[in-house]
Amino acid sequence: MGTQAKLVVESPFFNVSPNIVSTLDSNSKFSHRSSLRFQTLTTRRRVSLSTAATTTPQVPPPPPPPPIQDEQRKPPDLQSLMRRFWKVAVPYWSSDDKVQARLQLAAVFALTLGTTGISVGFSFLGRDFYNALANKDQEQFTKQLLYYLAGFAGGIPFFVLRDYAREKLSLRWRSWMTSYYMERYLKNKTFYKIQSQSTIDNPDQRIVDDLSSFTGTALSFSLTLFNAAIDLISFSNILFGIYPPLFGVLLAYSLGGTALSVFLGKGLVSLNFLQEKKEADFRYGLVRVRENAESIAFYGGEENEMQLLLSRFRSAFENLNQLLISSRNLDFFTSGYRYLIQILPAAVVAPMYFSGKIEFGVINQSVSAFNHILGDFSLIVYQFQALSAFSAVIDRLGEFDDVLDSNSKKGDQDSKEKIQLNFCLISSSNGLHSNGSMPLSKRVKLLHVEHLTVQTPSEATLIKDLSFEIFEKDHLLVTGPSGSGKTSLLRVIAGLWSFGNGAITVYVRPRGDLEMLHSPDVVSYQVTSTNETIGDSTGRRNFEGVIFLPQKPYMVLGTLRQQLLYPTWTEDSDNLSDDAKQSDSVPFLMRARDARCVNERSKKPTSEDLLQVLNDVSLGHLLSRFDGLDSTHEWSSVLSLGEQQRLAFGRLLLSKPTLALLDESTSALDEANEARLYQLIQAAGITYISIGHRRTLYKYHKKVLHVSTADSTSTQQNWSFKDVEEDPIYDFSKQ
Repeated sequence: MGTQAKLVVESPFFNVSPNIVSTLDSNSKFSHRSSLRFQTLTTRRRVSLSTAATTTPQVPPPPPPPPIQDEQRKPPDLQSLMRRFWKVAVPYWSSDDKVQARLQLAAVFALTLGTTGISVGFSFLGRDFYNALANKDQEQFTKQLLYYLAGFAGGIPFFVLRDYAREKLSLRWRSWMTSYYMERYLKNKTFYKIQSQSTIDNPDQRIVDDLSSFTGTALSFSLTLFNAAIDLISFSNILFGIYPPLFGVLLAYSLGGTALSVFLGKGLVSLNFLQEKKEADFRYGLVRVRENAESIAFYGGEENEMQLLLSRFRSAFENLNQLLISSRNLDFFTSGYRYLIQILPAAVVAPMYFSGKIEFGVINQSVSAFNHILGDFSLIVYQFQALSAFSAVIDRLGEFDDVLDSNSKKGDQDSKEKIQLNFCLISSSNGLHSNGSMPLSKRVKLLHVEHLTVQTPSEATLIKDLSFEIFEKDHLLVTGPSGSGKTSLLRVIAGLWSFGNGAITVYVRPRGDLEMLHSPDVVSYQVTSTNETIGDSTGRRNFEGVIFLPQKPYMVLGTLRQQLLYPTWTEDSDNLSDDAKQSDSVPFLMRARDARCVNERSKKPTSEDLLQVLNDVSLGHLLSRFDGLDSTHEWSSVLSLGEQQRLAFGRLLLSKPTLALLDESTSALDEANEARLYQLIQAAGITYISIGHRRTLYKYHKKVLHVSTADSTSTQQNWSFKDVEEDPIYDFSKQ
């Protein structure tokens, strides 16, 4: 559970008297109204589990922007906070769920209005109750006691239902916002850009913890403001009718307290923001130890890891220590402020009681009304720590929202990103002549690279003026020294990188047409749509059949079946458990598969298909080892890298893409398994582009692209493209 503002239930009992309050609800001794309490000391943070790209980088990642030093970070101004709050909060209330949301919000406000009315009623009950007690009127005392018990029985459900309705609405709001932010985070490869360019820290923490804190606190504080407004209207008349000067004392007391609270707690916003980040960084360090346990054990790097972890924890500890000091200084004032109000109204109206102008019960009523109104005027005093921590949450979410918006705007790209990536759909056609004879089969172009120059984000040139064409079954092997830009070239083709200039055209067909590749009736192909946009580049690649296999495959969280189906197919809603179907879920959490990403003619493999593929890639033993296809494990840990690579080839055989991009995808395999896998994808009719250093890869390819390290002082091309037969003795040992 992340750091979150907690709404303490306003009890109807605290309006009875301070004595009854201390007996029945000790929590309301110092707070006579709804109160937000921020649990900063029990913070638990999920940290960024996002890892670097699964491919082995041949080019250093772009340098992160200069970080703002902790001591240099300034708290956001009020105008910026309000702008970010509005930007984050408003979308839900105008979304497709707005009708249900507004109805639930109206119900919460109605219940809140009811609880305020109950509190006003109890103030009058308390007055009559203590008048009867002071007058020693046993009959009236018994009558008022029965009224109290009836009031408790009728009032408690309103308070309970108010809090329940508020929490349900908060959960619904959080669910929608989680879906909304995850969709934007995963769209247009924004998650990849954030990770590779170090745009912001811990995006997952902001989605999981900050969203939860934001929705709960925003709703609670909104109800607090609403309740304060109703209290002012309800109790001001009571207090003013008892003794007008008491209202002036209250106003002066609250204004002075607010000014002192702002002065004493002015540094809490920045400290809370930094605490969020530092604790997340520490937990991320622990996660990295868990994920890389074997490597650390092989290196014997326990002492180094201990030092790194202690350094991160020490940073969090020092910041938390400063946060505690600031909170302590503020608590000295707020505690005295809360204690003093217990006697201040009684002290002001006591002379009137001694002179016989008011009855004893009126003193109790004035204390209750004073505390209610003072609580309304003293929101900043009572809630300053909650507000400062909430401001940090708003700042982090607003920053995250700005990053998501900047990545979603078309044309808002860096001037260096000039590589044009186009996708063209091709469809099969029956090419019979009018006399029934069959024409010669045409070669199908799959990839056309024109005058491509690949650069790093820092504008260092990797590949100069590259041009070539790949036709169907023209399997291409890309070679060259480490750091020459081989993987960067695949990133560009896959649409992950656009630093440089030039144009790339990928000619692919819907997956449903792939089954017809070797049909004797299909003898020619034609381009039917040029530069057609089908969603983002990821949606186009999934729809049209381009799959990338990195050196270290990505293992999804799920079953062995899901490992094989990823990313082409997903589990259908029909496969959800009965508990999930019967649960009180919301529609925006039941996301359907995008129809653009899966062609209607692409059938989901059966269990028999999956078993056959496992046997084909020599992984049949996993069935007995892990109890079948539907067992769930931490696959990246229980499978060796070689087994993971074979599993990735199983995905390739099932999805049958038009073009496969293989980045040293057999580096962990022996030569026999490597040969078997390449033979399998050749037999499946898949055209592939491979990056590799092994001499054995040569015989599985028809074209060779050799990339050498670019010379910044030379304008000559640093690549050569030729047929394999033209260079039969290529020396891979130099790579």
